[in-house]
Amino acid sequence: MSLSRINASAATLTKNRTEGSIVHTSGMCVTCVDGCIGMCEIGKSAYRGHEVIYPQPFGVITTAGEKIYPVDYSHFNIMGTATGAYGIEPDSDKAIFPAVDLQVIIGHDRGIKFHYPWIISGIGSTDIAKNNWEGLAIGSALAGTGLTIGENVVGMDPDAVIKNGRVLDTRDLKFRVKLYQDYQRDGYGTIVVQANIEDTRLGVHEYAIEKLGVECIELKWGQGAKDIGGEVKIRDLKKAQMLCERGYIVLPDPTDPNVIKAFERGAFKEFERHSRVGMVTEESFANRVETLRKVGAKYIFLKTGAYRPVDLARAISFASKYKLDLLTVDAAGGGTGMSPWRMMNEWGIPPVELHSLLYQHAAFLAQKGKYVPPLAVGGGFTFEDGIFKALAMGAPFVKLVGMARGPIAAAMVGKTIGRTIDNHQIPVYIERFGHTKDEIFVTASALRKELGDTEFEKIPTGALGLYTYYERLAQGIRQFMAGSRKFSMEHLSRDDIAALTPEAAQISGIPYIMEIDKAKSEEILNY
Repeated sequence: MSLSRINASAATLTKNRTEGSIVHTSGMCVTCVDGCIGMCEIGKSAYRGHEVIYPQPFGVITTAGEKIYPVDYSHFNIMGTATGAYGIEPDSDKAIFPAVDLQVIIGHDRGIKFHYPWIISGIGSTDIAKNNWEGLAIGSALAGTGLTIGENVVGMDPDAVIKNGRVLDTRDLKFRVKLYQDYQRDGYGTIVVQANIEDTRLGVHEYAIEKLGVECIELKWGQGAKDIGGEVKIRDLKKAQMLCERGYIVLPDPTDPNVIKAFERGAFKEFERHSRVGMVTEESFANRVETLRKVGAKYIFLKTGAYRPVDLARAISFASKYKLDLLTVDAAGGGTGMSPWRMMNEWGIPPVELHSLLYQHAAFLAQKGKYVPPLAVGGGFTFEDGIFKALAMGAPFVKLVGMARGPIAAAMVGKTIGRTIDNHQIPVYIERFGHTKDEIFVTASALRKELGDTEFEKIPTGALGLYTYYERLAQGIRQFMAGSRKFSMEHLSRDDIAALTPEAAQISGIPYIMEIDKAKSEEILNY
C-alpha cells in the first residue's frame, strides 16, 4: 500500500496523464511521453519551479495532507455499556443524552469556561482567515468556545502603525479581537492572540494585552503542517516591499531593481513572505513568560507542532515548570494556509503517535507529582467521533480538541448560502430546506428567540454556519457520551475506547478490543 499520493494532487493542480497506470515508487506515469505538456507535478515544476511547492490557488483554499498513515483514529472504536452512569443519577428518565454536560473549565484560577470541549487553535494572516473572520469570530463567541488569532496578523496589516520596530496601533488585529468580544456571552469562550518570533519582535502580545484587553496569549513554537515559519503569497509589489521593510523574509527580494523589472513585465506574479524559525531555549522561554506576566497577561498558552519526541518532552516540561494554562500539541498533516505541500505530507509525527507520546509524558509528570497543564490536541479533527476519541485517548489530561479546517469550511458554506439568498439564486440542493436563513439554518429560530429580532438580524450567515456546525458536533458527542454512560467531561477515560488492531494497541497503550474487559467478563461468567 502506498502511503502517499505523489506527483499529482488537487492541492497542486496537477494530475497524471496515465491516471490508471502509475509507478508505485515515483508517482510518475508508466509511460512518460516526449511531447506531454507537463500536467504532473514534475512537469509543472519544469516551468513554474518553486511555485509548485505550495498548494494552489492561494487565498481561497485550506489544505491538509493526503498521506494515509499506518495507524489513525479510525483504528479505534468507542465503547458503550448497558449499565450505570457517571456524573448523573443512574435513572433512565434522567440519564438522557441532552443531559450530558460538555462544559470545560481551565486556567490557573479556573477562569476560562467553554461550553464545548474544542477550540479553533490558530487562524492567522492568510486571506482565507481574513475573508471569513466575521463568521469565525461571531460564531465562536455565540457558541461560547475559544478562537485563536494566529501568527503574523499585525505584520501583514498595511494599516498597522509601527515605530522603531514596535506596533503602536492596528486595524486588523483590533477588528478581530473586538468582533469576538462584542458577541461574547456570559463569560464563556475566550479570544487568544498568538505570537511567533516576528510578532514577538513587533511587541504584538504587549499591544494586545495593554491596548486591546486580551487576557489569553499564546506562545508559538510551531504547528502540525510544517516545521518552518509561516508563509503567504503576495501579488502586490508595494506590499511585498512593506513586508520586507518590516523585517520579513521576502523572496525574491522586492527591493532589487532587476526583480522589480521582472515582476513588472510579468516574468513572475507573486512574492513569497516567510517567517523565521524560532530558537527555543529554557532561559529565553522563562524570561518571556515572566515578561508577559509582568505586562498583565492573565493566561499564557503554548502551541507546538509535530516535532521529534524530545521537543514534545521539552514543550510539556516547560509548560509544567512555568505553570502555563494550556499546551496545544498539533500533529502532522494539518494545515489551513500555504504550508509546503510535501512538508504537510511527509514531515512530523502523525496524530495517534504524537498524542500517545503526549499522554505518556503527561502521565510521567503526574506520577512524579508535578503540575500537568491542561492539554489540547490537533490533527485533522472534524466530527464528534474524532473529538470523543482524542479526549478519551488523552484523558484525564487532554481537555480540548483543536480544529481549524472544519470550522472554516462551515463558516465559508454559511457565508456562501447567505450570498445565494441575497442574490435570489439558492441552489436546488439548499432550496429544498427553504428560502430564508430562518428556514435553511436549523438553529436560526432558537437563536432568534434567544437574541431577539434586532440582534439576530445582525448575525452574518457565516456565523450561523459555524454555530450550526457546532450544534451538530455537540449533539453528536452527547450521544456518544451517553452511550458510554459519561455525563460530564471529567468522567471520560481511556477505557472508553478500544484499539481495533494490535498495532494501534501497541502504539497507544489502549487495549486491543479482544482483550478488554476479560477479567470482569470471566467474573460474571463464574456465577
